[in-house]
Amino acid sequence: MSYKDKIIKEKLPKHIAIIMDGNGRWARKHGQDRIFGHHQGVDAVRDIAEASAELGIKYLTLYAFSTENWNRPKFEVDALMNLFVETITKELDTLNKNNISLNAIGDLDSLPEENYLRLKETIDATASNDRMTLTLAMSYSSHWEIINAVRKILSAKNDQQLKAEDITEDLFSKYLTTAYMPDPELLIRTSGEMRISNFLLWQIAYAELYFTPKLWPEFTPEDLYHAIVNYQSRERRFGLTSEQIKS
Repeated sequence: MSYKDKIIKEKLPKHIAIIMDGNGRWARKHGQDRIFGHHQGVDAVRDIAEASAELGIKYLTLYAFSTENWNRPKFEVDALMNLFVETITKELDTLNKNNISLNAIGDLDSLPEENYLRLKETIDATASNDRMTLTLAMSYSSHWEIINAVRKILSAKNDQQLKAEDITEDLFSKYLTTAYMPDPELLIRTSGEMRISNFLLWQIAYAELYFTPKLWPEFTPEDLYHAIVNYQSRERRFGLTSEQIKS
């Protein structure tokens, strides 16, 4: 029996976030260079996005490129950016066919101009799709996002005295790049690494974490279903006791 058959549709997470890790290690394992691994990772993105939309997941956020990734060798960064442009262009029809809207979070102004323009074109071309929102975290880090939110709050309040009591969780959340969607209930990381790597630190305060040894190009829809079944088996208490939840 597939894990898909075990999923309780009424308990689906609305928002799943994934740290896609392991492209380079997958490539080395197969005697190829890292760029080959990134190309294979694109196929996994397509498969997981389509499987998520089919299940009824409303928001899927993928960690595609961190602010720290700019420090990788220039040839790899350039290849990733070229792959990004190629993929965005090629996948537009697939996104529209599956009624998936594309969005992006991060320091998008730091992207090469061609990448930024292709990204914006695809976002605009899929804006009316409402089956699922696929968000790419590009040139993103939580440290950047939190500092950026503070700057925006100060800028918005510069015409009036900002009091300490004005700063609430609700106010702060409105200035995050994810303000348009609910926080993730499930965070998945592939490759066996057990860390968050500066991803959605504010938003995953109460997310369930799921780590798998599968490298990202190996991660299949069946692995996604397994993660969701595992998520649904957990008791989410949000600071309460088990007895309070049951009552």
